[in-house]
Amino acid sequence: MSAPGAESIARARHAAGLIDCAMPRHVAVIMDGNGRWARQRTLRRVMGHRRGVEAVRATVTSAAAVGIEYVTLYAFSTENWKRPQHEITVLMELLERFLHDELPTLLDNGIRLRAIGQVERLPASVRKSLQDTIAATAHGSGMELSLALSYGGRDELVAAMRSIAQSVANGSLAPEAISAADIQGGLYAPHLPDVDLVIRSAGEQRLSNFLPWQSIYAEFVTLEQLWPDIREEHIHQALHAFAKRQRRFGAVEDA
Repeated sequence: MSAPGAESIARARHAAGLIDCAMPRHVAVIMDGNGRWARQRTLRRVMGHRRGVEAVRATVTSAAAVGIEYVTLYAFSTENWKRPQHEITVLMELLERFLHDELPTLLDNGIRLRAIGQVERLPASVRKSLQDTIAATAHGSGMELSLALSYGGRDELVAAMRSIAQSVANGSLAPEAISAADIQGGLYAPHLPDVDLVIRSAGEQRLSNFLPWQSIYAEFVTLEQLWPDIREEHIHQALHAFAKRQRRFGAVEDA
């Protein structure tokens, strides 16, 4: 469960041309285009989802290799429950298979798995596989991989507001004392740092209810490739684009 060491990370960054580049600490990924990929090939939508697993593997391993600390994947949104039942069933089967098949990869790269979202809505067998994989990878010393499952950004903020309201109601928090830290503390994973880089595939440019609080100052990089076609070089492309950005967080450059 050992993470890539400093020498290994340096070699990976050198090979990718990232050796002197500023690197994001937290990368969030919106995986878009599975359906279009399948439609272009006159295949069923589920075939795009199946092929998309290869892109997940490439993204996770390439990010871990260059020393990214946190990656969050938008795996299944609350809105995705509106899809046809047969597609939801396939997606849940793919998730369960991913958790089983990719465990050796997670362990080999020292990756810790966690999940954010309304996980209680997932089928029992998926929840069990998720819990088992989280437990098996808990001692990984490298990158933390979060799967956003049955996740909605507004739902997350509503949950945080309810937690704050309860604290105000029981007298443990004064309304005038509410701070950004209180909102952060009510999120699904309060320890996660703000997102530095959002990557979205398929040429789309919107957050789609994904990590709105955490992404307030994130840089956004759009990849034209559909998600099933994403590979290591495309993740490196996004990291190069991030390194060229000037992040001022509302301030101005020195005159």
